[in-house]
Amino acid sequence: MRILFANKFFHLKGGAETVFFQEREFLLAEGHHVIDFSMIDERNFFSPYSSYFVGNIDYHQNSGMKVRAKQAINFIHSFEAVGKLEKLISQEKPELAHLHNIYHQLSPAIIPVLKKHGVKTVLTLHDYKLVCPSYLCLNDGRICEACRGRDFWKALTHNCQNSRAKSLLLSIEAMWHKWRDSYAGVDIFLAPSQFMANITACRIPAEKIHVMLNGIDVDEYRPVFNDNGYALYFGRLSREKGVETLLRAHACISRELKLKIIGTGPLEDELHDFYPEAEFLGYRSDEELKDLVNGAAFVVVPSEVYENCSMVVLEAMALGKPVIGSRIGGIPEQIDDGRTGLLFEMGNVEELVAKMQALASDSILRAAMGQAAREKLEKYYSLTRHCRQLISLYEETMSVN
Repeated sequence: MRILFANKFFHLKGGAETVFFQEREFLLAEGHHVIDFSMIDERNFFSPYSSYFVGNIDYHQNSGMKVRAKQAINFIHSFEAVGKLEKLISQEKPELAHLHNIYHQLSPAIIPVLKKHGVKTVLTLHDYKLVCPSYLCLNDGRICEACRGRDFWKALTHNCQNSRAKSLLLSIEAMWHKWRDSYAGVDIFLAPSQFMANITACRIPAEKIHVMLNGIDVDEYRPVFNDNGYALYFGRLSREKGVETLLRAHACISRELKLKIIGTGPLEDELHDFYPEAEFLGYRSDEELKDLVNGAAFVVVPSEVYENCSMVVLEAMALGKPVIGSRIGGIPEQIDDGRTGLLFEMGNVEELVAKMQALASDSILRAAMGQAAREKLEKYYSLTRHCRQLISLYEETMSVN
């Protein structure tokens, strides 16, 4: 099968890129012809199709008025991406396209191009962009569903970016693609959680949404099912991840339980100064991270944002660790409360304290939960299972006229 794979970043930047490269490598190993489409970047992995990639665009750089005006237009509708994709399709003639994170640098303007050429199209929903112009369903750090896939002007009136100019641009972008019906050319939308499927159904016909859980290479994770007694957080140190809620909870029980924090982010220095009881370890590489997770009694995922299918939860499960997670977004689908981990009300410090104490004081309970977590991961979240489902979906999509 000749499959075009599109993602605006062609290096490992986040969870979307992890899934993108997992699937790409599986398809190549299975003998499929994969055609890359992305953006030029010095951090990119090698691709034989890099000459078709769009020029590098960094919307966070300070530029002159003329450059910013051009970037604003491309942000909404990338004429360069449209032109280069036309050439790539003419040269390589893909049968199917799988789109991942395409917004802004590639833009949804590429979808009608695929439809024009009769290329069947699958789009993975890594975030809430179709219902929220700013991706996260957040406004000033709080859950926000004001736009709900239709009232995109509210991104401006609510000033969700704390910048009228940025909020206006996001509103215009969302309204433009709604008016153009840019997403009509997508045959199947993949939702990595039922929560994602439910929340995006206000924008997408339900029959076009297919729930497909993220996968993880089970063989790369070797659980030990014992621990060194500390709690662990790993991920981005930002407000929406709920790290401060975790640190406030830990401050109540710091004499009973050590807490290690792995990761970097905008709150790193502030949190380090305000919560000296926790051990901040900064960034850790893959093997170092696995060793630290293996040594943990449990992992805490205190998110205060609609997580989709959290890779942090999956990595903890793969190493046989119970997870204490917020009861929000797709997290309750991953954690079986009382069996593979524990759930608590988002932002509730007292409840989180109780859940942490329950696991910290009972090594037998957390070992049993860790075993159950690993078993659930092997059954539902293996990368092989995910990729086999993906191939079946491709074949099904191709068979529909």
